[in-house]
Amino acid sequence: MRFNKLQVLSAMSSTGMVPVFYHKDIEVAKNVVKACYAGGVRAFEFTNRGEFAHEVFGELSKFVAAECPEMILGVGSIVDAPTASLYIQSGANFIVGPLFNPDVAKVANRRLVPYTPGCGSVSEIGFAQEMGCDLCKVFPGDVLGPNFVKGLKAPMPWSLLMVTGGVKPEEANLKAWFDAGVTCVGMGSNLFPKEVLAAKDWSKITELCKTGLAIIKQVRK
Repeated sequence: MRFNKLQVLSAMSSTGMVPVFYHKDIEVAKNVVKACYAGGVRAFEFTNRGEFAHEVFGELSKFVAAECPEMILGVGSIVDAPTASLYIQSGANFIVGPLFNPDVAKVANRRLVPYTPGCGSVSEIGFAQEMGCDLCKVFPGDVLGPNFVKGLKAPMPWSLLMVTGGVKPEEANLKAWFDAGVTCVGMGSNLFPKEVLAAKDWSKITELCKTGLAIIKQVRK
């Protein structure tokens, strides 16, 4: 484990943005991570989406350790404990899921790896916190909206929340989420437009990351 739990949560909280990405081609994945790193990103979620995704992740993990020393690499789309174990073994420093599975929490807690489960209700977030999940993911964000975050934080102000789904590197969008009280946002397709990936225009991804992080810094003041 290259980074401990406190370092992971601190990086997510201080930068405020976690890119969410998957590609079956290791070379594309390496270039994307490096472009995000150049843009100031320090926590990156590679999602477990395709067959042999864990093999791509294993290679990416070694690459990041050598080329992007301050980048914290985690895995997303984890729904069960065996898959969580597999990725922890491959160097994942945090685990994110679309749902909350207490079995994943047990595996993660045993190794002191942060587990951020996807939750769609106040009760689910309460149960996840009870199981040791410091940071919970509000998902799907575009369905639940900033008002859900605001409503939840009123009776549970200690809650640390990441939102994924419907997050864009635009001021109005990010301001709404951070004003509502999120700790950080997960951003996918809006940071990695298809045409940009197709053109291998890595500098554009760096630019989008810089823009997103700058907006977050501004709206947090």
